Amino acid sequence: MRRKHVLADCVRGLRVPQSFMVKKASMAVVTGVPIAMLRALTCGTLLATLCAAAQAPTDLRVALVIGNAAYASAPLLNPANDAKAMGDALRGMGFTVIESRDASKAQMVQAIAQARDALKGKSGVGMLYYAGHGLQLDWHNYMVPVDARLAAAADVPNQAVDLQLVVDAFKAAGNRLNIVVLDACRDNPFEASASGKGLAPLDAPPGTFLAYATAPGNVAEDGDAKSGNGLYTQYLVRELKGAGARIEDVFKRVRLQVRKHSQGRQVPWESTSLEDDFYFDPKAARTLERSKETAFEREKTDWDRVKDSSRADDIYAFLQSYPNGLISEQAQFRLDQLQKIAVRTQPAANGVQALASGVNRYAVGDELVLNLNDLLSGRTSRIVIRVTAADEKRVVFNNSFPVLDQMGGVLHNRFGVKEPANLTAPADIALGKRWRSAYTNTKPDGRVDTNFWDFRVVALEDITVPAGTFKAYRLDKRGESRSESGAVTQMTGTAWVDPVTMMTLRGDFMFSHNGKVVQHGSDQLVSYKRAPRQAP
Repeated sequence: MRRKHVLADCVRGLRVPQSFMVKKASMAVVTGVPIAMLRALTCGTLLATLCAAAQAPTDLRVALVIGNAAYASAPLLNPANDAKAMGDALRGMGFTVIESRDASKAQMVQAIAQARDALKGKSGVGMLYYAGHGLQLDWHNYMVPVDARLAAAADVPNQAVDLQLVVDAFKAAGNRLNIVVLDACRDNPFEASASGKGLAPLDAPPGTFLAYATAPGNVAEDGDAKSGNGLYTQYLVRELKGAGARIEDVFKRVRLQVRKHSQGRQVPWESTSLEDDFYFDPKAARTLERSKETAFEREKTDWDRVKDSSRADDIYAFLQSYPNGLISEQAQFRLDQLQKIAVRTQPAANGVQALASGVNRYAVGDELVLNLNDLLSGRTSRIVIRVTAADEKRVVFNNSFPVLDQMGGVLHNRFGVKEPANLTAPADIALGKRWRSAYTNTKPDGRVDTNFWDFRVVALEDITVPAGTFKAYRLDKRGESRSESGAVTQMTGTAWVDPVTMMTLRGDFMFSHNGKVVQHGSDQLVSYKRAPRQAP
């Protein structure tokens, strides 16, 4: 199939219970969009309720912690310290820890079996933390035991431990939630035996949160003797000891701190397929926001203070406060505009390499033709929209509106002015990604609605629209809009986003008020002419 590069997101709103000592390594695995332009939803989004914690305090939690440092040919400085620090932190979070340092392959396999047996049939929470050398071979990721002697690629399956062995063990145990953290891929003497640099990008298996200390295809820093821990682990331990945040908040904060400390040379990476929230601290308060509007107002006030700043530190500070907030995607995109990351991106096994966050998605001269299908009336209309002005913050179509930001979010259309933008796609995209969004819409008559959305990337699949056939991510979203009078409109939508351009190819939507469908449509890309871009 030939993938076409198109920009199509611009029309309207879519619509064991004992310690097992061994030794360290260096990996860490913790195992939908409006085409919003002309008809963007101005009536609002979901008053998204925060999920309750995924686990009860009585959950069985078992963590396998492995730190391999004493490699004969390439010893590492900190993995043994990292394993001890992680083990101590996890015990404080209610985990039974099976700890193994400087482990041979046989010891690693034995520890994995011990963790499996401790969890089997308990519907518990299983976790792997690994620090030490790691490598990829034919889209498999391997942890390297200290007794490995890898001279060729053929040695890897026999002498190293495939991460899949842990995934399979957790699956056999019947866990309801798994966390895999790989602090690996430090400068690797075994790279000649691998099929690529660093670790391979993998989608998290069902019910799993997967985290790498650095982006796939890159290496992580081992830290120094003074710090006593690898760069990634020192921040991870710090966050685990903080106030019991959600798992995704913990790892997003770690990512920010590692990125900032390394000046963009190391950027952690996560993939998730979790359905519910998980808190490391089982005693942490799990209270729902009593007022979504109040939470949004507070976040928006802080965002308005920094959104026009040209200092990356201001955006870092905002994201540390709101790692998974209602405006975090816009903040992440802005950070990536101000500070380009210095890691290379690696295509996934399916060949998909998504457009990097912070890259402009529109340029003057871009032209899109779209079909707007009204499924209530049966009518179809066709529109042509051209980019007539664009900079790093604003994109103007047809000399007036709609006006978008460079993420494709709607700032102004004939239904009103949005603050911040009504998102059409996230800063970056991956299977399983979840995010939230909110904005106010000031209508031409001055009335204001407040809108909330919850998004999730649920599939990567082929989709055919009038413009052609593409491999696209499918996003599902649910929303709620509240007017000043208290009237509520329920909204649902599905969109297909081309990862190469991060543009929406098709957007389906339905809005209901008092049980009656008031809008129902499907907007689809007919054609796209992409203007020439200047070399970066």
